[in-house]
Amino acid sequence: MDRIGMKVAALTAAFWFGGTYLSAAEPGGDGPLRAHRPVSTYSIVARDPQTGEMGVAVQSHWFSVGSVVPWAEAGVGAVATQSLADPTYGPAGLELMRLGRSAPDALASVLAGDGGREVRQVAMIDASGKVASHTGQRCIPAAGGITDTEQQFSVQANLMESPTVWPAMAKAYRETKGDLVERMLAALEAAENEGGDIRGRQSAALVVVAAKATGKPWNDRRFDLRIEDHPQPIAELKRLVRLQRAYLHMNAGDAAMEKADFAAAGREYGEAQKLAPEIVEIPFWHAVALAGNKRLDEALPIFKQVFAQQAVWVDVVPRLVPVGLLPNDPEMISAIKAQVPR
Repeated sequence: MDRIGMKVAALTAAFWFGGTYLSAAEPGGDGPLRAHRPVSTYSIVARDPQTGEMGVAVQSHWFSVGSVVPWAEAGVGAVATQSLADPTYGPAGLELMRLGRSAPDALASVLAGDGGREVRQVAMIDASGKVASHTGQRCIPAAGGITDTEQQFSVQANLMESPTVWPAMAKAYRETKGDLVERMLAALEAAENEGGDIRGRQSAALVVVAAKATGKPWNDRRFDLRIEDHPQPIAELKRLVRLQRAYLHMNAGDAAMEKADFAAAGREYGEAQKLAPEIVEIPFWHAVALAGNKRLDEALPIFKQVFAQQAVWVDVVPRLVPVGLLPNDPEMISAIKAQVPR
């Protein structure tokens, strides 16, 4: 057995059924299910051919769906594992793709070792855009999916109100303009518009990773958002996506300030404030960055705006001096604190 074959055997030796590991060779491994995790849901795995980013988006009437269904790794691929879910499909699929297997081969390998494969619904996509999915014959109807090898995505759903759910998801993804996140969110909303999960809604998640690994996983995961329990999880997920975009602009602004590229920093901070005007902290740190780079005249009006909204930020200003975020300049600190509205 070659190295990859040994890895397949190790990864598929046991399967998780709601707290009980069952070997595929044990009695019950190929027979009636004894225990399981009914993470019935709808999801999408996709890769953006332009950027190479890959991701998973999912919604379910199940608590904390993000802890079970979505798996993704920069430069490797993405996996959605659902229905009577076996979470080991996530790390197993990613490991096999990391070892050089295509998504279709990785999925086939993990399915081959799973005696409960007929209750699984799984989709995988790799860093080259190869995609594959599986809907077991014993998934609870309405169940099915669509895999699009040309546009590099797969949508899948089970226990749905209607069999129109996954075609609507595919249509929305194909027709929506925007980046990978926008298109995946459109697919989730389309599913909900067709009735979605027959049980209702409870949680959602979205993960997007970079095309290539940088060795810094915290940078490689562009979006990693989970709604554990909410009456409108997709709406809440969209709100968090908006905030994440704002903070990505903030990070870019900070990076520009480090390079003394004040024009770029201003644009990035401005975009962040447009996306999340309710977050007072965003303009505060913009002002701090300007003041710390000897651009006090530009910073003071921003400080004034911040202090008018939340006076607590006045007390933060002197605390930034001993940690080096503002210079030890009493005149500057006095000028900043003087922006408090009278």
